Amino acid sequence: MKKLNIGIIDLIHRGPTNALYYRLMNANLASIMPTVVATWCEETGHEVHFISYTGFEKLEKEFPNKLDLLFVSAFTQAAPLGYSISALFQSKGTVTILGGPHARCFPDDAINYFDYVLGFTSKELILEILQNFKSNPELGEQLSAAGQPTSLPSVIERWKFIEPTLKKAPLMKIVPMLGSVGCPYSCSFCIDSTVTYQMLDLETLKDDIRFLRTKFKKPMIGWHDPNFGIRFNEYMDAIETAAPHGSIQFIAESSLSILTENNLKRLKENGCVAMLPGIESWYELGNKSKASRKMGEERVRQVADHVKLVMDYIPYMQTNFVMGLDSDEGSEPFDLTKKFIDQVPAALPGYSLLTAFGDAAPINLEYMKENRVRPFPFHFLNNHMAMNVKPKNYEWIEFYDHVIDLTSYTFSWNAILKRLRTGTHFTARWMNLVRAISSEGFGRIRYFKQIRKHLEEDRQFRDFFEGESNEVPLFYKNIVRKDLGDLYAWYPERAWSYDHEAYLKKSLLTQEQVPLL
Repeated sequence: MKKLNIGIIDLIHRGPTNALYYRLMNANLASIMPTVVATWCEETGHEVHFISYTGFEKLEKEFPNKLDLLFVSAFTQAAPLGYSISALFQSKGTVTILGGPHARCFPDDAINYFDYVLGFTSKELILEILQNFKSNPELGEQLSAAGQPTSLPSVIERWKFIEPTLKKAPLMKIVPMLGSVGCPYSCSFCIDSTVTYQMLDLETLKDDIRFLRTKFKKPMIGWHDPNFGIRFNEYMDAIETAAPHGSIQFIAESSLSILTENNLKRLKENGCVAMLPGIESWYELGNKSKASRKMGEERVRQVADHVKLVMDYIPYMQTNFVMGLDSDEGSEPFDLTKKFIDQVPAALPGYSLLTAFGDAAPINLEYMKENRVRPFPFHFLNNHMAMNVKPKNYEWIEFYDHVIDLTSYTFSWNAILKRLRTGTHFTARWMNLVRAISSEGFGRIRYFKQIRKHLEEDRQFRDFFEGESNEVPLFYKNIVRKDLGDLYAWYPERAWSYDHEAYLKKSLLTQEQVPLL
């Protein structure tokens, strides 16, 4: 096999930016699989050019003029940027390959803009591509391994590709690590619910932690496990073996049910400084919480007490909610969240709008069958810029009135000051303040008010939301043009529309092909 010139891009951000918050934080949001693919390609003897795109790099200057292959990893919000990059490099004769969440969620659209679109990705699949790749100008190919890899290259092996990204982070430097894949829970809204849970090799994990302690005085690790600590004692034993108490810090996403007081004590001893549990709803999606059988105000009280307990041990908490679920009706779910904020002012709520990410989750089929999924441009599918599922129990304007009211309450100066006063850790207080006054807090309120105004005053805009038209409103097109900057020149015009019900059509076709017994 000849030596190939290979480019790999981890699209952390969805376009060029100059925002201070993104300069501070984006480098800490790097993915793991792009560095894995880079390592596999280099092990095979090829020349690898790797970049984590944080929004500040000039992509056309980061790579040699001629690449044989370009791998792009993207979340759905970065898909328009990815499509533009693919068009640019295909014009130079480069074969382009898409991986990451967008490739798994919307493969039927992505094959129109890439030569290959990857689902589950193994080393064997990458080697097959390197040996047999070709340009597919009419329609790309979908390729997938049978499941998630059972092992991955270590942080030590990938350090060459991790370190340059960390150098872009001016303050906190968070090393992404993974101890498990898949999830044992079966939440119908989650992309990992259909992926078999498996732990990765704990000896490799311990070696990686020891290695990081030679690189930093006190390494900060961001665990990318879909649900950290499922096999809790095995995890903690491994961490304790590799890192004496106080020698590392880490951030994780876990269910409240795992965060018992005994476990919290052990997490604190081993350096856990931030936790992001999913509360999701006061009525449903709570099967990962000990309060799953509680409803309404009773659930608020129990969850609030649990979160207070967690914060006795872990200084930073982001509690995650989903707005617009089918169980929500009237003002009550929003009012209950306000009560939770009042009871636990130090915890920062994170709000997601109900979003159907294509093939990602089984429940999306139900939304599509009910004709409730709308074809919002991918650029806005990041859980807060667009809700692409028509709410079951609200009119759009009514829904946005509630969203604006709750978000304004959460990021009022009164709530911000309470968060600052009740926070026990300087970094936690600083992070909450920055997030409140940035695009996540004040900026999001302004954006939601714009949406609400257009819904009331712009008939074409309202028709798009209601399903009377699939023509993307100019409001959204203008944002994409601005956000993509110079790369918008390469954005394919036909990419403004896509089949937002492709998942349902494939499902129905599969059912028709199953023979009756």
